Amino acid sequence: MRILIVGGVAGGASAATRLRRLNEHAEIVIFERGPYISFANCGLPYHMGGEIKERESLLLTTPEEMKKRYNIHVRVNTEVVSIDREKRMVKVRESHGKEWTEKYDKLILSPGARPLLPAIPNLKDNPRIFFLRTLPELDKIMEFIKKEKPKKVLVVGGGYIGLEAAENLKKRGLEVTLVEMLPQVMFTLDPEMAAIVQNHLILNGVELILNDGVKEFENTQNGLKTTLTSGKVVEHHFAVFAAGVLPEVSLAKEAGLEIGSTGAIRVNESMQTSDPHIYAVGDAVEVRGLISGKKVWLPLAGPAVKQARVAADSICGIKRAYQGSQGTALVKVFDICAGTTGLNEKQLEKEGMAYKSVIVHPSSHASYYPESKTVSIKLLFNSENGKILGAQVVGEKGADKRLDVIATAIRAGMTVWDLANLELGYAPPFGNAKDPVNIAGFVASNVLEGTVNPISVQELDRNREDYHLLDVRSAEDFEIGHIPGALNIPLPQLRSRLKEIPKDKKIAVYCKVGMTSYLATRILMQNGFKKVYNLSGGWTTWSFLHKWKEAKTP
Repeated sequence: MRILIVGGVAGGASAATRLRRLNEHAEIVIFERGPYISFANCGLPYHMGGEIKERESLLLTTPEEMKKRYNIHVRVNTEVVSIDREKRMVKVRESHGKEWTEKYDKLILSPGARPLLPAIPNLKDNPRIFFLRTLPELDKIMEFIKKEKPKKVLVVGGGYIGLEAAENLKKRGLEVTLVEMLPQVMFTLDPEMAAIVQNHLILNGVELILNDGVKEFENTQNGLKTTLTSGKVVEHHFAVFAAGVLPEVSLAKEAGLEIGSTGAIRVNESMQTSDPHIYAVGDAVEVRGLISGKKVWLPLAGPAVKQARVAADSICGIKRAYQGSQGTALVKVFDICAGTTGLNEKQLEKEGMAYKSVIVHPSSHASYYPESKTVSIKLLFNSENGKILGAQVVGEKGADKRLDVIATAIRAGMTVWDLANLELGYAPPFGNAKDPVNIAGFVASNVLEGTVNPISVQELDRNREDYHLLDVRSAEDFEIGHIPGALNIPLPQLRSRLKEIPKDKKIAVYCKVGMTSYLATRILMQNGFKKVYNLSGGWTTWSFLHKWKEAKTP
């Protein structure tokens, strides 16, 4: 059997090595149009910032190593330019122009994604504008910094790559401005969770411009002048453009393979395209969304390597199905980690799925043990059966492991009651007897059981005049900061001051994070108050979101 693979890195290289483990006698050839067969593209920003010292650390393997270890032929700087499906043949072109054809029995496409290039004047082929998806692109940035010694940089895009670039360029001592055309960074987060990240960026000296895109780049004598759609002008020495990616489907489209509704290559559960002899994996394919059941495009490394395994198994006669993607992803932003899994509110509303959500801010480990930090969790769940639909976690310590637990729970089809009952490892340096994941489950199950009615900060803001606000924190905390118009009755005084609270209005109760206010809502609900709501995430969530809004108000 002769198997050709288009593209290396995560998908192509993983498929090749799995194929070899299953079939010692197959002829396996990888074509990679770049100079490197497998490199850590997720690690590129960290070499730029100096966290990863040695550039060679990013090289995961070489063509020589692939040949010696796996007997896999790798041809770098070689691009597959066309596919003849009828003859089962591809046309190949080397970087210096030589062309020839290669026959295949099975073909795996792993071309990845390409940068989104909007029609912005002076964007393309600009020596002062860089991308950050390949090792050669990183080399160009490093060489520019070494030669030009720039002081100011513009990062375009507030997604994962943009955030990582902003952090690492700041660590190099540059003045960093980040521009994002959406109203928030990290579109996978809901606004109140993204606000935590945004405030952290500002705290670390990054100038943040949201809800504004790039209208035009203009080269100047010493750098770039960028005009934004708002008319604002930003001057800097160079730019890193990270405004998103698109699936690389040109080869597949020209070959007549079916392209799905997302714009990516359509495959079945075996990663087989519309041609039974051609498979596709990674950033160029669409797959089934684990929660919605609909086709989605999620360009992530984790799903890519799993899809590669499924494709290799299927080619070798092992019945294997890719079970779907849920979009679990993390990003480091200076001292915090922000991550998401499953669906967020925007996606759930688009799908018309009935859901509720809660926000909690527990400590990463026992509060009496040194260096305990807050872990903020937003949990989204089915409002009828409690099945977990998504989660977002932001925190300085322990956020990643909490996200992974909830991601596992989603994969297993668990409910919020299951989260409450999970038995997780506990010792004071690592967690709590009530782990943050348990606490999220407790609060969510209370909502479904009717012992508390949550209200989000956004809902309260939209309908502020309908609610009487009750702050049950101490008088000292109230004086330091509170939601305008709130009545302060500290919890210990609540039972003796019930007459001060109107029974004919909706009551929105809040404290620092939601626990004390939960106790207050129980008191009120059992004393004849019919419309009582607990502000989800409390003052902590409200202040994060409004601190950001106030900072950006002209």
